[in-house]
Amino acid sequence: MEHVYDFYKPDLASEYPMVDGQLSIQCYFRALDRCYATYRKKIESQWQKAGINKRCTLEDFQFMIFHTPFCKLVQKSLARVLLNDFLASPSPDVESGIYKGLQDFRNVKLEDTYSSKEVDKAFQKASQELFKQKTQPSLFLSACNGNMYTPSVYGCLASLLAQYSAEQLAGSRIGVFSYGSGLAASMFSLKASENSAPGSPLEKLVSSLSDLGARLESRKCVPPEKFAEMMKIREETHHLVDHTPHGSSSDLFPGTWYLERVDEKNRRKYARRTL
Repeated sequence: MEHVYDFYKPDLASEYPMVDGQLSIQCYFRALDRCYATYRKKIESQWQKAGINKRCTLEDFQFMIFHTPFCKLVQKSLARVLLNDFLASPSPDVESGIYKGLQDFRNVKLEDTYSSKEVDKAFQKASQELFKQKTQPSLFLSACNGNMYTPSVYGCLASLLAQYSAEQLAGSRIGVFSYGSGLAASMFSLKASENSAPGSPLEKLVSSLSDLGARLESRKCVPPEKFAEMMKIREETHHLVDHTPHGSSSDLFPGTWYLERVDEKNRRKYARRTL
């Protein structure tokens, strides 16, 4: 955690935040570096107690998902995890394999690389196949919806589960980096059950997400002018009391909770569209 003004809302009467884009990306990368270092230290300590003497690297995760403000940042983030592995390795092979040709970056300091285009380009190239295998499938929702903010990383988890069968996911370890501006961040991992049999919890979970693509395809398409009008209404009414929101609940997915009314004492009443 840190106290930093990278993305914040000083005016509570406004819908919109103040954003320092460059600082926000630096904060994200710094948090990723520190969280990954802490995760590795903890897991390696657990392994040592079990008699396993090895370093934790990207290879120990079948999948890696991230908080996703925008998809390009996630690709850069996976590259950054590889950079961390490279710098932590006592003797990386720079003649062949994934680190081939990266010898010029052997002595860089992480804190000096947040805005380095050379480092960014080199490690994105080196991690291209890893990104396709471990992370890109998790960006399905983000690519369609943009930044979901609070549920972002869990939208990535849902996307990942929707792209594979229970059999393919069984026993896999999923690395998770969660981030919130201001800032707070954490890294942890999830281990999928080995049991992928029909009716198993894993199979049921995966099946519940099988219609994710179809649900996205069923969204209502509106012209940009209509969308701008809707956002203007939200901007003008989000802080009102004794107010009933505009719009029809018929446009919502079945089972969606929505704000029905705000009374004169700012008490909010919610309703749910019938399943």
